[in-house]
Amino acid sequence: MSIFISYMILGLSLSAPVGPVNAAQLDKGIKKGFWHAWLFGIGAVLADILYMVLVYLGVVHFLNTPFMQTFLWLFGAFVLIYSGLESILNANKVTISQASNEDTLWKSMLSGFLMSVSNPMTILFWLGIYGSILVKTAADNGSGQLFLYSVAVITGVVVWDLFMAALGSIFRRYLSNKALSLISILSGFSLIVFGVYFGIRAITLLYPLLY
Repeated sequence: MSIFISYMILGLSLSAPVGPVNAAQLDKGIKKGFWHAWLFGIGAVLADILYMVLVYLGVVHFLNTPFMQTFLWLFGAFVLIYSGLESILNANKVTISQASNEDTLWKSMLSGFLMSVSNPMTILFWLGIYGSILVKTAADNGSGQLFLYSVAVITGVVVWDLFMAALGSIFRRYLSNKALSLISILSGFSLIVFGVYFGIRAITLLYPLLY
């Protein structure tokens, strides 16, 4: 049981660093409330589970080729910059009263999945972290414990998503419409910065392929 808890804490620790998904989930909670933010996080978790399965099957090595990495960096840059621009351009149109009714819960979950699955850092993250967990667990305890420890890691990620969704919804109660617009603009710029970084990474990978 203590090992399960330690792997759950690992999942919590892995989810905590600030990145585009955390920033977007917090923004979603502030704008639209707990359920939209939580399902956004669940969508991101589904992307995590997908990559965990790919790592387990060994398919992720194909995704780790220079061509696929370049494509994923570019696609991730497009998703983040588009989301950032949309957040900035619509900042003055969002109000506390209407925000919770704009999108369906399904759309929030889908946007979380797309943002996470298009994030190349997710692939590199699970390749490095989960790959090492596979090797260590198989060496120490055999393959029979892999599923249990994988569930523990995902449980930690889901607990963090609950925390982020609750945090966003709590902030939402105390914000005026003007503050909401400002946060939307700041969140948009944050996503654009991440998107530009992804684009630069794509160019640095693409340049040797072209020349």
